[in-house]
Amino acid sequence: MSVTVNIYYTGENGSARRFAEEMTRSGVVADIRAEEGNLRYAYFFPMDDPETVLLIDQWADQSAIDRHHASPMMGQIAALREKYGLHMRVERYRSDDEGFSEADKAFIRT
Repeated sequence: MSVTVNIYYTGENGSARRFAEEMTRSGVVADIRAEEGNLRYAYFFPMDDPETVLLIDQWADQSAIDRHHASPMMGQIAALREKYGLHMRVERYRSDDEGFSEADKAFIRT
Protein backbone atom coordinates (compact mmCIF):
# COMPACT_ATOMS: atom_id res chain seq x y z
CA MET A 1 0.00 0.00 0.00
CA SER A 2 1.67 3.23 -1.11
CA VAL A 3 1.70 6.37 1.01
CA THR A 4 1.40 9.87 -0.45
CA VAL A 5 2.30 12.91 1.62
CA ASN A 6 1.31 16.39 0.48
CA ILE A 7 3.42 19.06 2.15
CA TYR A 8 2.41 22.69 1.73
CA TYR A 9 5.43 24.91 2.40
CA THR A 10 4.50 28.53 3.08
CA GLY A 11 6.87 31.45 3.50
CA GLU A 12 7.17 35.13 2.71
CA ASN A 13 8.48 37.11 -0.26
CA GLY A 14 8.97 34.05 -2.46
CA SER A 15 10.95 32.03 0.09
CA ALA A 16 8.99 28.81 -0.49
CA ARG A 17 9.74 28.89 -4.21
CA ARG A 18 13.41 29.65 -3.52
CA PHE A 19 13.50 26.67 -1.14
CA ALA A 20 12.16 24.34 -3.87
CA GLU A 21 14.63 25.77 -6.37
CA GLU A 22 17.57 25.21 -4.00
CA MET A 23 16.39 21.70 -3.17
CA THR A 24 16.44 20.93 -6.90
CA ARG A 25 19.63 22.80 -7.80
CA SER A 26 21.63 21.30 -4.89
CA GLY A 27 20.84 17.72 -5.96
CA VAL A 28 18.81 16.83 -2.86
CA VAL A 29 15.69 16.23 -4.96
CA ALA A 30 17.57 13.89 -7.31
CA ASP A 31 18.98 11.99 -4.31
CA ILE A 32 15.52 11.57 -2.80
CA ARG A 33 14.07 10.37 -6.10
CA ALA A 34 16.85 7.77 -6.26
CA GLU A 35 16.03 6.38 -2.81
CA GLU A 36 14.60 2.87 -2.70
CA GLY A 37 10.83 3.06 -2.41
CA ASN A 38 10.39 6.64 -3.65
CA LEU A 39 7.66 6.74 -6.28
CA ARG A 40 7.26 10.49 -6.72
CA TYR A 41 8.82 13.70 -5.44
CA ALA A 42 7.48 16.76 -7.25
CA TYR A 43 6.91 20.43 -6.45
CA PHE A 44 3.88 22.39 -7.66
CA PHE A 45 2.99 26.07 -7.38
CA PRO A 46 -0.64 26.99 -6.59
CA MET A 47 -1.96 29.62 -8.97
CA ASP A 48 -3.87 31.46 -6.24
CA ASP A 49 -1.14 31.49 -3.56
CA PRO A 50 2.30 32.72 -4.64
CA GLU A 51 3.74 32.18 -1.14
CA THR A 52 3.05 28.43 -1.05
CA VAL A 53 4.70 25.44 -2.71
CA LEU A 54 3.08 22.00 -2.73
CA LEU A 55 5.34 18.95 -2.53
CA ILE A 56 3.77 15.64 -3.53
CA ASP A 57 5.94 12.95 -1.99
CA GLN A 58 4.93 9.31 -2.66
CA TRP A 59 6.52 6.18 -1.22
CA ALA A 60 5.99 2.45 -1.78
CA ASP A 61 5.21 1.88 1.90
CA GLN A 62 5.75 3.21 5.42
CA SER A 63 9.11 1.48 5.80
CA ALA A 64 10.44 3.43 2.79
CA ILE A 65 9.35 6.68 4.44
CA ASP A 66 10.98 5.60 7.70
CA ARG A 67 14.28 4.93 5.91
CA HIS A 68 14.06 8.32 4.23
CA HIS A 69 13.39 10.06 7.55
CA ALA A 70 16.44 8.33 9.06
CA SER A 71 18.71 9.41 6.18
CA PRO A 72 21.24 12.25 6.33
CA MET A 73 19.16 14.10 3.72
CA MET A 74 16.59 14.97 6.37
CA GLY A 75 19.18 17.18 8.08
CA GLN A 76 19.80 19.01 4.81
CA ILE A 77 16.07 19.46 4.24
CA ALA A 78 15.50 20.72 7.79
CA ALA A 79 18.36 23.21 7.45
CA LEU A 80 16.91 24.58 4.21
CA ARG A 81 13.44 24.85 5.74
CA GLU A 82 14.96 26.87 8.57
CA LYS A 83 17.03 29.00 6.17
CA TYR A 84 13.90 30.02 4.28
CA GLY A 85 11.68 30.39 7.39
CA LEU A 86 9.02 28.00 6.12
CA HIS A 87 5.88 26.76 7.81
CA MET A 88 4.33 23.44 6.83
CA ARG A 89 0.89 21.89 6.54
CA VAL A 90 0.89 18.14 5.90
CA GLU A 91 -1.72 15.77 4.48
CA ARG A 92 -1.20 12.02 4.30
CA TYR A 93 -3.00 9.50 2.07
CA ARG A 94 -2.75 5.73 1.70
CA SER A 95 -3.75 3.90 -1.45
CA ASP A 96 -6.65 1.52 -1.12
CA ASP A 97 -5.38 -0.81 -3.87
CA GLU A 98 -8.93 -1.16 -5.19
CA GLY A 99 -8.67 1.37 -8.00
CA PHE A 100 -11.49 3.54 -9.24
CA SER A 101 -15.13 2.52 -9.14
CA GLU A 102 -17.14 2.44 -12.35
CA ALA A 103 -18.93 5.61 -11.19
CA ASP A 104 -15.56 7.37 -10.72
CA LYS A 105 -14.34 6.24 -14.14
CA ALA A 106 -17.27 8.01 -15.80
CA PHE A 107 -15.70 11.36 -14.78
CA ILE A 108 -12.08 10.60 -15.68
CA ARG A 109 -10.84 11.55 -19.10
CA THR A 110 -7.58 9.88 -20.15
